[in-house]
Amino acid sequence: MMANQYDDIVQLRARIATLAARMVAQDGADYATAKRKAAFQLLGEQANAKRDLLPDDVQIDEEVRQYHALFNADTQPARLRHLRTVALEVMELLADFNPFLTGAVLNGTAGEHDDIRLQLFADSAKEVQIYLLNKNVDIEISESDHFKGARHDPVETVSFLYRQEGVHVELYEHHDLRGAKKQRSGDRPARVDIAELRALLISDTSSEQ
Repeated sequence: MMANQYDDIVQLRARIATLAARMVAQDGADYATAKRKAAFQLLGEQANAKRDLLPDDVQIDEEVRQYHALFNADTQPARLRHLRTVALEVMELLADFNPFLTGAVLNGTAGEHDDIRLQLFADSAKEVQIYLLNKNVDIEISESDHFKGARHDPVETVSFLYRQEGVHVELYEHHDLRGAKKQRSGDRPARVDIAELRALLISDTSSEQ
């Protein structure tokens, strides 16, 4: 591939990422939808034939952070801290089921439209559902993609409101926990447990002082 062609691809991918990040931050679009819409806006009908030009989620994350830093610097940090505080309360409520925080509330890109996303590792999904129902939590049940990818069956997901915030809890089997925290050196954590979230909140508070 010639240098100029490579540069054009990098620039186009960056433009798609910037536009997609705006959709995520402003409208609460999910990453996959935002990338498809952004590509269509820039490429029209050619977008379907050029899916290899779509940026990855890491690039979208960075663009969402930059968007918040530019346009929501006076509100987004407080919103993020609030969501992390609520997430900690829910995780403490579900402490017996090995809860982990994941998604935008963990990676710092959460804004006005984001919900809290947790992963539990329990012996039985039904056990978690019964526990929540006994706590008078009104739940809805759906499915989410397995964090290990399409080769694995989807997992049951319990959704509910807690302190007026949406919470989505993916219910994994206990043996899935073994590989859940593996990551490459230098990567942002894909999930954190209760103790790690407490430490993150303390770090957030210290950085604001």
